[in-house]
Amino acid sequence: MSDRPTVHELPEIGKISPEIFEEVIYPRLGRRDPAVLVPPQHGVDIGVVDIGGGNVMAVTCDPVFVVPQYGWERSAWFAVHILASDAAVSGLAPRWMTIDLNLPLGITKQQFVTLWRAMSAECDKLGIAVIAGHTARYQGCEYPMVGGATVMATGPRDRYVTPAMAGAGEDVVITKGPAIEATALLAATFPKRITEAYGSEFAQRADAMFEQMSVVEEATIAAAVGVRKDGVTAMHDATECGLWGGLYEVARASRVGMKIERERIMVPEEVEKVCHLFAIDPFTSISEGTLVLTCKKHRTAEILARITARGIAAAVIGETLPEAEGITLVEGGRSRALEHPRVDPFWAAFGKAMAEGDR
Repeated sequence: MSDRPTVHELPEIGKISPEIFEEVIYPRLGRRDPAVLVPPQHGVDIGVVDIGGGNVMAVTCDPVFVVPQYGWERSAWFAVHILASDAAVSGLAPRWMTIDLNLPLGITKQQFVTLWRAMSAECDKLGIAVIAGHTARYQGCEYPMVGGATVMATGPRDRYVTPAMAGAGEDVVITKGPAIEATALLAATFPKRITEAYGSEFAQRADAMFEQMSVVEEATIAAAVGVRKDGVTAMHDATECGLWGGLYEVARASRVGMKIERERIMVPEEVEKVCHLFAIDPFTSISEGTLVLTCKKHRTAEILARITARGIAAAVIGETLPEAEGITLVEGGRSRALEHPRVDPFWAAFGKAMAEGDR
Protein backbone atom coordinates (compact mmCIF):
# COMPACT_ATOMS: atom_id res chain seq x y z
CA MET A 1 0.00 0.00 0.00
CA SER A 2 1.44 3.31 -1.06
CA ASP A 3 1.64 6.31 1.25
CA ARG A 4 2.32 8.71 -1.61
CA PRO A 5 0.86 12.23 -1.27
CA THR A 6 -2.65 12.64 -2.63
CA VAL A 7 -3.09 14.24 -6.04
CA HIS A 8 -6.41 15.90 -5.29
CA GLU A 9 -7.03 18.57 -2.68
CA LEU A 10 -9.57 18.67 0.13
CA PRO A 11 -12.61 20.83 -0.62
CA GLU A 12 -12.82 24.22 1.04
CA ILE A 13 -16.08 23.11 2.64
CA GLY A 14 -18.38 20.10 2.60
CA LYS A 15 -17.84 16.43 1.80
CA ILE A 16 -14.64 15.17 0.27
CA SER A 17 -14.66 14.31 -3.43
CA PRO A 18 -14.85 10.75 -4.80
CA GLU A 19 -11.17 11.06 -5.76
CA ILE A 20 -10.03 11.93 -2.22
CA PHE A 21 -12.10 9.04 -0.89
CA GLU A 22 -10.49 6.62 -3.33
CA GLU A 23 -6.97 7.92 -2.61
CA VAL A 24 -7.05 8.30 1.16
CA ILE A 25 -9.94 6.43 2.78
CA TYR A 26 -10.73 3.35 0.73
CA PRO A 27 -7.23 1.78 0.71
CA ARG A 28 -6.93 2.11 4.50
CA LEU A 29 -9.84 0.49 6.30
CA GLY A 30 -8.13 -1.16 9.21
CA ARG A 31 -8.20 -4.92 9.57
CA ARG A 32 -9.96 -6.99 6.92
CA ASP A 33 -12.96 -8.92 8.23
CA PRO A 34 -14.91 -11.46 6.17
CA ALA A 35 -18.09 -10.55 8.06
CA VAL A 36 -18.06 -7.14 6.35
CA LEU A 37 -20.39 -7.54 3.38
CA VAL A 38 -20.51 -3.85 2.38
CA PRO A 39 -17.43 -1.79 3.33
CA PRO A 40 -17.23 2.02 3.11
CA GLN A 41 -17.87 3.21 -0.44
CA HIS A 42 -18.29 6.70 -1.81
CA GLY A 43 -21.97 7.40 -2.37
CA VAL A 44 -23.11 4.41 -0.29
CA ASP A 45 -24.92 5.45 2.88
CA ILE A 46 -24.39 2.25 4.88
CA GLY A 47 -21.97 -0.48 5.77
CA VAL A 48 -23.31 -4.00 6.19
CA VAL A 49 -21.99 -6.82 8.38
CA ASP A 50 -23.08 -10.43 8.69
CA ILE A 51 -24.24 -11.09 12.27
CA GLY A 52 -25.06 -14.75 11.76
CA GLY A 53 -28.28 -16.72 11.60
CA GLY A 54 -29.03 -15.42 8.12
CA ASN A 55 -29.21 -11.83 9.40
CA VAL A 56 -27.22 -8.67 8.78
CA MET A 57 -26.70 -5.30 10.43
CA ALA A 58 -26.69 -2.13 8.33
CA VAL A 59 -24.77 0.73 9.97
CA THR A 60 -24.51 4.43 9.16
CA CYS A 61 -23.03 7.47 10.89
CA ASP A 62 -23.39 11.21 10.50
CA PRO A 63 -22.86 14.45 12.41
CA VAL A 64 -25.44 15.49 14.98
CA PHE A 65 -26.78 18.65 13.34
CA VAL A 66 -28.51 21.08 15.74
CA VAL A 67 -29.55 24.66 14.94
CA PRO A 68 -31.14 26.32 18.02
CA GLN A 69 -32.69 29.09 15.90
CA TYR A 70 -35.12 26.53 14.47
CA GLY A 71 -36.41 25.75 17.97
CA TRP A 72 -35.17 22.90 20.12
CA GLU A 73 -37.98 20.48 19.26
CA ARG A 74 -37.68 21.15 15.54
CA SER A 75 -33.90 20.85 15.68
CA ALA A 76 -34.23 17.55 17.51
CA TRP A 77 -36.63 16.18 14.88
CA PHE A 78 -34.25 17.10 12.09
CA ALA A 79 -31.17 15.74 13.84
CA VAL A 80 -32.81 12.34 14.34
CA HIS A 81 -34.22 12.11 10.81
CA ILE A 82 -30.86 12.94 9.21
CA LEU A 83 -29.46 9.91 11.02
CA ALA A 84 -32.44 7.61 10.53
CA SER A 85 -32.83 8.39 6.83
CA ASP A 86 -29.45 6.94 5.88
CA ALA A 87 -30.27 3.75 7.77
CA ALA A 88 -33.75 3.47 6.25
CA VAL A 89 -32.42 3.49 2.68
CA SER A 90 -30.91 0.08 3.44
CA GLY A 91 -34.45 -1.28 3.22
CA LEU A 92 -34.20 -2.38 6.85
CA ALA A 93 -35.89 -0.67 9.79
CA PRO A 94 -33.60 1.49 12.00
CA ARG A 95 -33.32 -0.13 15.43
CA TRP A 96 -30.41 1.15 17.54
CA MET A 97 -28.45 4.39 17.94
CA THR A 98 -25.22 5.40 19.64
CA ILE A 99 -24.70 9.14 20.00
CA ASP A 100 -21.83 11.44 20.98
CA LEU A 101 -22.91 14.94 21.97
CA ASN A 102 -20.05 17.46 22.09
CA LEU A 103 -22.04 20.48 23.17
CA PRO A 104 -21.11 24.19 23.20
CA LEU A 105 -20.34 25.77 26.57
CA GLY A 106 -23.28 28.11 26.11
CA ILE A 107 -26.02 25.50 26.15
CA THR A 108 -28.08 25.63 29.33
CA LYS A 109 -29.47 22.69 31.25
CA GLN A 110 -33.05 23.55 30.27
CA GLN A 111 -32.10 23.81 26.61
CA PHE A 112 -30.35 20.47 26.79
CA VAL A 113 -33.31 18.87 28.58
CA THR A 114 -35.69 20.13 25.88
CA LEU A 115 -33.40 18.98 23.06
CA TRP A 116 -32.81 15.53 24.46
CA ARG A 117 -36.42 14.87 25.42
CA ALA A 118 -37.46 15.70 21.86
CA MET A 119 -34.71 13.55 20.34
CA SER A 120 -35.66 10.62 22.55
CA ALA A 121 -39.35 11.01 21.68
CA GLU A 122 -38.60 11.02 17.94
CA CYS A 123 -36.38 7.96 18.28
CA ASP A 124 -39.24 6.23 20.08
CA LYS A 125 -41.65 7.08 17.22
CA LEU A 126 -39.22 5.57 14.70
CA GLY A 127 -38.59 2.44 16.79
CA ILE A 128 -34.99 3.36 17.61
CA ALA A 129 -33.42 2.56 20.99
CA VAL A 130 -30.41 4.59 22.15
CA ILE A 131 -27.90 2.02 23.41
CA ALA A 132 -24.71 3.99 24.14
CA GLY A 133 -23.21 7.45 23.97
CA HIS A 134 -21.14 10.27 25.40
CA THR A 135 -22.35 13.72 26.46
CA ALA A 136 -20.27 16.74 27.48
CA ARG A 137 -19.73 20.46 26.96
CA TYR A 138 -16.39 21.43 25.46
CA GLN A 139 -14.61 24.64 24.51
CA GLY A 140 -14.42 25.05 20.74
CA CYS A 141 -17.63 23.12 20.03
CA GLU A 142 -20.23 25.18 18.20
CA TYR A 143 -23.56 24.71 16.45
CA PRO A 144 -24.65 23.19 14.17
CA MET A 145 -22.22 20.21 14.31
CA VAL A 146 -22.35 19.10 17.95
CA GLY A 147 -21.12 15.53 17.75
CA GLY A 148 -21.86 12.39 15.80
CA ALA A 149 -24.09 9.36 15.92
CA THR A 150 -24.38 5.86 14.52
CA VAL A 151 -27.68 4.19 13.61
CA MET A 152 -28.04 0.46 13.10
CA ALA A 153 -30.73 -1.55 11.32
CA THR A 154 -31.06 -5.34 11.28
CA GLY A 155 -32.85 -7.85 9.11
CA PRO A 156 -32.55 -10.86 6.81
CA ARG A 157 -29.47 -11.07 4.62
CA ASP A 158 -31.60 -11.07 1.44
CA ARG A 159 -33.64 -7.99 2.42
CA TYR A 160 -31.13 -5.14 2.35
CA VAL A 161 -30.19 -2.93 -0.58
CA THR A 162 -27.42 -0.43 -1.20
CA PRO A 163 -26.78 2.20 -3.88
CA ALA A 164 -24.45 -0.36 -5.49
CA MET A 165 -27.22 -2.84 -6.39
CA ALA A 166 -28.95 -1.18 -9.34
CA GLY A 167 -28.88 -2.98 -12.68
CA ALA A 168 -29.39 -1.89 -16.26
CA GLY A 169 -32.96 -1.64 -17.56
CA GLU A 170 -34.56 -0.35 -14.35
CA ASP A 171 -36.62 2.75 -13.60
CA VAL A 172 -35.11 5.71 -11.74
CA VAL A 173 -37.56 7.27 -9.27
CA ILE A 174 -37.26 10.32 -7.03
CA THR A 175 -39.48 11.82 -4.34
CA LYS A 176 -40.41 15.46 -3.64
CA GLY A 177 -37.94 17.13 -6.02
CA PRO A 178 -34.51 18.75 -5.68
CA ALA A 179 -33.08 21.04 -2.98
CA ILE A 180 -35.63 20.13 -0.31
CA GLU A 181 -33.10 20.67 2.48
CA ALA A 182 -31.52 23.79 1.00
CA THR A 183 -34.94 25.39 0.60
CA ALA A 184 -36.20 24.40 4.03
CA LEU A 185 -33.08 25.54 5.90
CA LEU A 186 -32.93 28.86 4.06
CA ALA A 187 -36.64 29.43 4.71
CA ALA A 188 -36.27 28.63 8.41
CA THR A 189 -33.18 30.82 8.81
CA PHE A 190 -34.06 33.84 6.66
CA PRO A 191 -37.86 34.30 6.88
CA LYS A 192 -37.62 38.10 6.67
CA ARG A 193 -35.67 38.04 3.42
CA ILE A 194 -38.04 35.53 1.85
CA THR A 195 -41.13 37.40 3.05
CA GLU A 196 -39.84 40.65 1.56
CA ALA A 197 -39.21 38.93 -1.77
CA TYR A 198 -42.31 36.75 -2.10
CA GLY A 199 -44.78 37.59 0.66
CA SER A 200 -45.69 36.05 4.00
CA GLU A 201 -47.93 33.27 2.64
CA PHE A 202 -45.12 32.00 0.41
CA ALA A 203 -42.61 32.26 3.27
CA GLN A 204 -44.86 30.09 5.44
CA ARG A 205 -45.14 27.46 2.70
CA ALA A 206 -41.38 27.40 2.23
CA ASP A 207 -40.88 27.09 5.99
CA ALA A 208 -43.33 24.15 6.08
CA MET A 209 -40.93 22.18 3.88
CA PHE A 210 -38.84 21.62 7.02
CA GLU A 211 -40.91 18.54 7.85
CA GLN A 212 -40.13 17.05 4.41
CA MET A 213 -36.41 16.66 5.26
CA SER A 214 -36.60 12.91 5.83
CA VAL A 215 -36.81 9.85 3.60
CA VAL A 216 -37.64 7.38 6.35
CA GLU A 217 -41.32 7.09 5.41
CA GLU A 218 -40.98 6.66 1.66
CA ALA A 219 -37.94 4.38 1.93
CA THR A 220 -39.90 2.13 4.29
CA ILE A 221 -42.93 2.14 1.99
CA ALA A 222 -40.86 1.33 -1.10
CA ALA A 223 -38.95 -1.51 0.56
CA ALA A 224 -42.21 -3.04 1.76
CA VAL A 225 -43.27 -3.56 -1.87
CA GLY A 226 -40.23 -5.76 -2.44
CA VAL A 227 -36.47 -5.55 -2.88
CA ARG A 228 -33.84 -6.77 -5.34
CA LYS A 229 -35.52 -8.92 -8.04
CA ASP A 230 -38.92 -8.23 -6.44
CA GLY A 231 -38.80 -4.42 -6.47
CA VAL A 232 -36.38 -1.82 -5.15
CA THR A 233 -32.76 -2.44 -6.10
CA ALA A 234 -31.07 0.71 -4.72
CA MET A 235 -31.97 3.69 -2.52
CA HIS A 236 -29.99 6.82 -1.73
CA ASP A 237 -30.74 10.03 0.18
CA ALA A 238 -29.71 12.97 -2.02
CA THR A 239 -27.83 14.99 0.59
CA GLU A 240 -24.69 17.03 -0.25
CA CYS A 241 -24.36 17.93 -3.94
CA GLY A 242 -28.07 17.37 -4.31
CA LEU A 243 -30.03 15.44 -6.89
CA TRP A 244 -27.31 15.43 -9.55
CA GLY A 245 -24.80 14.19 -6.98
CA GLY A 246 -27.18 11.51 -5.72
CA LEU A 247 -27.94 10.18 -9.19
CA TYR A 248 -24.27 10.16 -10.13
CA GLU A 249 -23.33 8.34 -6.93
CA VAL A 250 -25.91 5.58 -7.49
CA ALA A 251 -24.81 5.12 -11.11
CA ARG A 252 -21.13 4.96 -10.23
CA ALA A 253 -21.62 2.70 -7.21
CA SER A 254 -23.76 0.28 -9.27
CA ARG A 255 -21.58 0.52 -12.38
CA VAL A 256 -24.53 1.41 -14.59
CA GLY A 257 -25.34 4.23 -16.95
CA MET A 258 -28.39 6.45 -16.65
CA LYS A 259 -30.60 8.50 -18.91
CA ILE A 260 -32.32 11.23 -16.89
CA GLU A 261 -35.03 13.45 -18.38
CA ARG A 262 -35.04 16.93 -16.84
CA GLU A 263 -38.66 17.62 -17.82
CA ARG A 264 -39.87 14.71 -15.66
CA ILE A 265 -38.35 16.16 -12.48
CA MET A 266 -40.85 17.99 -10.30
CA VAL A 267 -39.55 21.29 -8.90
CA PRO A 268 -41.81 22.78 -6.22
CA GLU A 269 -42.42 26.51 -6.54
CA GLU A 270 -40.89 27.04 -3.10
CA VAL A 271 -37.68 25.36 -4.24
CA GLU A 272 -37.47 27.28 -7.49
CA LYS A 273 -38.00 30.71 -5.93
CA VAL A 274 -35.90 30.28 -2.77
CA CYS A 275 -32.96 28.89 -4.73
CA HIS A 276 -33.25 31.77 -7.19
CA LEU A 277 -33.30 34.30 -4.34
CA PHE A 278 -30.09 32.89 -2.85
CA ALA A 279 -28.48 32.31 -6.27
CA ILE A 280 -27.96 28.55 -5.96
CA ASP A 281 -28.64 25.72 -8.40
CA PRO A 282 -31.42 23.55 -6.97
CA PHE A 283 -30.13 20.43 -8.71
CA THR A 284 -26.71 20.54 -7.07
CA SER A 285 -27.82 21.82 -3.64
CA ILE A 286 -28.14 19.74 -0.50
CA SER A 287 -31.41 17.84 -0.42
CA GLU A 288 -32.03 15.69 2.64
CA GLY A 289 -35.56 14.45 1.98
CA THR A 290 -35.15 13.62 -1.71
CA LEU A 291 -35.11 9.84 -2.11
CA VAL A 292 -33.39 8.45 -5.21
CA LEU A 293 -34.34 4.85 -5.93
CA THR A 294 -34.06 2.34 -8.73
CA CYS A 295 -36.52 -0.48 -9.15
CA LYS A 296 -37.62 -3.30 -11.39
CA LYS A 297 -40.07 -1.98 -13.96
CA HIS A 298 -42.80 -4.46 -13.07
CA ARG A 299 -42.96 -2.96 -9.55
CA THR A 300 -42.69 0.75 -10.40
CA ALA A 301 -46.41 1.45 -10.54
CA GLU A 302 -47.07 -0.12 -7.15
CA ILE A 303 -44.14 1.72 -5.53
CA LEU A 304 -45.35 5.05 -6.91
CA ALA A 305 -48.95 4.35 -5.89
CA ARG A 306 -48.05 3.49 -2.32
CA ILE A 307 -45.75 6.51 -1.86
CA THR A 308 -48.14 9.04 -3.42
CA ALA A 309 -51.03 7.60 -1.38
CA ARG A 310 -49.20 8.98 1.67
CA GLY A 311 -49.13 12.46 0.16
CA ILE A 312 -45.48 12.26 -0.93
CA ALA A 313 -44.74 13.34 -4.49
CA ALA A 314 -42.89 10.72 -6.56
CA ALA A 315 -42.08 10.28 -10.24
CA VAL A 316 -40.06 8.22 -12.69
CA ILE A 317 -37.37 10.53 -14.08
CA GLY A 318 -35.36 8.12 -16.20
CA GLU A 319 -33.88 4.67 -16.51
CA THR A 320 -30.65 2.81 -15.89
CA LEU A 321 -28.52 1.69 -18.84
CA PRO A 322 -25.42 -0.41 -19.42
CA GLU A 323 -22.41 1.35 -17.91
CA ALA A 324 -20.80 1.92 -21.31
CA GLU A 325 -23.67 4.23 -22.30
CA GLY A 326 -22.69 6.73 -19.61
CA ILE A 327 -24.76 9.02 -17.38
CA THR A 328 -26.69 11.52 -19.47
CA LEU A 329 -29.15 14.31 -18.82
CA VAL A 330 -31.73 15.12 -21.49
CA GLU A 331 -33.02 18.69 -21.36
CA GLY A 332 -34.90 20.51 -24.09
CA GLY A 333 -34.29 17.62 -26.46
CA ARG A 334 -30.51 17.82 -26.04
CA SER A 335 -28.28 15.38 -24.16
CA ARG A 336 -25.20 16.11 -22.08
CA ALA A 337 -23.09 14.19 -19.63
CA LEU A 338 -24.28 14.39 -16.05
CA GLU A 339 -21.20 15.01 -13.91
CA HIS A 340 -20.78 15.03 -10.13
CA PRO A 341 -21.09 18.66 -8.90
CA ARG A 342 -18.06 18.26 -6.57
CA VAL A 343 -18.99 21.31 -4.47
CA ASP A 344 -22.43 21.96 -3.00
CA PRO A 345 -23.36 25.65 -3.46
CA PHE A 346 -25.59 25.72 -0.39
CA TRP A 347 -22.83 26.10 2.19
CA ALA A 348 -21.25 29.18 0.61
CA ALA A 349 -24.65 30.79 0.00
CA PHE A 350 -25.76 30.08 3.57
CA GLY A 351 -22.55 31.52 5.00
CA LYS A 352 -22.82 34.62 2.82
CA ALA A 353 -26.43 35.19 3.87
CA MET A 354 -25.52 34.77 7.54
CA ALA A 355 -22.76 37.37 7.18
CA GLU A 356 -25.15 39.81 5.53
CA GLY A 357 -27.70 39.47 8.32
CA ASP A 358 -31.27 40.56 7.53
CA ARG A 359 -32.85 37.37 8.84
